[in-house]
Amino acid sequence: MTKTPLLTINDLHVSFFTPAGEVKAVNGLSYTLGEKEVLGIVGESGSGKSVSAYALMRILQHPGKVTGGSIDFAGKAINTLSEKEMQVIRGKDMAMIFQDPMTSLNPVFTIGSQLRETIMKHTDLNRAQATARAIEMLEQVGINNPEHRIKQYPHELSGGMRQRIMIAMAMSCKPKLLIADEPTTALDVTIQAQIMDLMNTLRNETDSSIIMITHDLGVISEICDNVLIMYGGRVVEYGNVDDIFYRSAHPYTKGLLNCLPRLDDDEDIMLTPIEGTPVDLMELPKGCTFAARCDSCMRICLKQSPPEFILDEESNHVVSCWLHTVPKGGEYNE
Repeated sequence: MTKTPLLTINDLHVSFFTPAGEVKAVNGLSYTLGEKEVLGIVGESGSGKSVSAYALMRILQHPGKVTGGSIDFAGKAINTLSEKEMQVIRGKDMAMIFQDPMTSLNPVFTIGSQLRETIMKHTDLNRAQATARAIEMLEQVGINNPEHRIKQYPHELSGGMRQRIMIAMAMSCKPKLLIADEPTTALDVTIQAQIMDLMNTLRNETDSSIIMITHDLGVISEICDNVLIMYGGRVVEYGNVDDIFYRSAHPYTKGLLNCLPRLDDDEDIMLTPIEGTPVDLMELPKGCTFAARCDSCMRICLKQSPPEFILDEESNHVVSCWLHTVPKGGEYNE
């Protein structure tokens, strides 16, 4: 018997309506997430990773708007819920670690009051119990002297400590879904490893699922089960970690991997960048969004957006690229 996924996103479209025109940030995003699964979402800045998470959490700011598609979480259609119903879900059933902790933490409240507010809103703990829980979470994310830290304000802490406090706040109520938007960016490698271990513990103890949004492919290889590669607001490749790292099929995925240094490479070997600039989301091309930067671009790539092609049904490895319908070295004949 097949389990019902915890999260199903189907054909999601998100646009920002600016005076200069419509910015199509997410264009037909679809994926599912099972219980205890960790999904990594990878792509350049502007590829739609964070915007899709904001749409899921229903925290898109004006002039952003969901223009199409559906989001189903734990049997609830997120699109149809009122803001009051979403406030019950946010923090308890789904939580998010934001990319910039300085703008996410309230500067006029202490760390302790902000942690307590989240815990007391979504649990039956009283003030003293919530304080104890807050101290426990700060210890788990590597904050030294937590009894003192909860009395401090965000500006009194370093960027790395603020980031760990955001992680503690998001994980304090043991949510079913944790969305981590670049959670280890401001942290050193030892704390990164500690946070990864903490997220794995949360998954194993509470059956939580995690969406990891990051540029760090090292983090992806360490914690994720499946990986979704985004470009121009669309999914260009999806598969498990082995598929993406060892059997990558899309030129963009291969380009990202070629940008990484390898321990077994000669130190004189230069890294290979992806030439060109990201696609203009106000003027999306008729064909493949990556065509202008692709060394393997064909005529069909410029004229028609590629559908998803299944490369491995067992691992659900799929890619959106015309190269996988053409004989090696050939060209698509219209």
